[in-house]
Amino acid sequence: MSLKSWREALKASPYGPATFVLAGAVATSAWLFVAVAAMPPSQPQAGQTVAAAPVVTAPKTLWEAIKVRGGDTLARILTSRGHASLTVHQIVESGPAARALTSIRAGATLNVATDPQGELREISYSPDPYRVVSVRRTDDGAFESTVIEKPIITVTRFAEGMVEDSLFAAGKRAGVSDTVILEMADAFGYDIDFALEVQQGDTFRVLYEEILVDGVRVRDGQVLATEFVNNGNSYQAVYYTTSDGHSGYYTPDGLAMHRAFLRSPVDFARISSRFSRARLHPVLHTMRAHKGVDYAAARGTPVKATADGSIEYAGNKGGYGRVVILRHGNQQSTLYAHLDHFAKNVRSGGRVKQGQVIGYVGSSGLASGPHLHYEFRVSGAHVDPLKIKTAQAKPIAATEKAAFLATAGRLVAMLDSYSGRTAVAQNSVLPAHSADL
Repeated sequence: MSLKSWREALKASPYGPATFVLAGAVATSAWLFVAVAAMPPSQPQAGQTVAAAPVVTAPKTLWEAIKVRGGDTLARILTSRGHASLTVHQIVESGPAARALTSIRAGATLNVATDPQGELREISYSPDPYRVVSVRRTDDGAFESTVIEKPIITVTRFAEGMVEDSLFAAGKRAGVSDTVILEMADAFGYDIDFALEVQQGDTFRVLYEEILVDGVRVRDGQVLATEFVNNGNSYQAVYYTTSDGHSGYYTPDGLAMHRAFLRSPVDFARISSRFSRARLHPVLHTMRAHKGVDYAAARGTPVKATADGSIEYAGNKGGYGRVVILRHGNQQSTLYAHLDHFAKNVRSGGRVKQGQVIGYVGSSGLASGPHLHYEFRVSGAHVDPLKIKTAQAKPIAATEKAAFLATAGRLVAMLDSYSGRTAVAQNSVLPAHSADL
């Protein structure tokens, strides 16, 4: 067939030149090249239906969100889905970031991506709310791992409430977490005995930070300022970091809230027995002097050192049961008895800081039930712990008093400006700029 004949046939074809050329491609590929090179794109005729050309798409990656159950490991999860043990080894050894996959948490989610052939392409896992570990297969078949840090946002919240039954219950009604309540108690722990002195009608206000990741609260941050009105007496505290890096709570005029001794070694416990020269012993049923204060609390409640000191003794001591005795300087010592067990690293000869947990409430020794027996001694003589008065710690240095007063004034003003407003009567986020204090 001559070239002229091919051209005439192409023009006459009812299916268009492209179809005709394809039909003749097997017969003569040379003519195929000439015909295609010489032809303009075909145009559909009126009333003619033209089939759409097939669209070629890349293979899709299939993602599976796997809930980690108790006892699950990365190897168990992947091999149960048909992936080789060698693949698991390559993933774990892909870099330091991938080591987090060796201790995946029950309840967490492991996201696994595979291609249509079932080959593993990618894994992502969040070991905590702040990070995502990603492991991907590269073009050469190896794996590489990275850690993606999630952006953290800090907002400032305000809340206030009134005590009707307990401070914890009041905090719950105001939308405040136990963490914030405990921090408030820590700030006022030198002025108010929360086991003895809190009463119905007391009120609180608090300004604190909240940490958000992906718009979700992950934890509470620092309490910035707070006020507690106890039996008509107002106590205020603001948090401040000095130029030398020391952080703590101060009164708005710059006096440290910190004292030499905490008022109580147990938060929110009930006093079940006071200091007395003659008391009927609950176990021995004889009249004996009670040389300390008993705090009734649930077994396992943390017990805190009321002051910095050295551990003079930690062990079993007769009717005291498991006991810790702390030495504070040359004259003063405190004793914590009937402990269930000691805190980690608490042993004779060690040192502790004020507020450090040294043990947990129990009923060891001669005890009728779980409670802490607390003693205070001066030069070896027992004194009533509830009557101990200690001097305040050092105030803000004169060189940074002006900076402190400016910060304290701003924080107290924020407490005052939001107090009592219906919109913030429970718990509200303050304007964004207020987080940068």
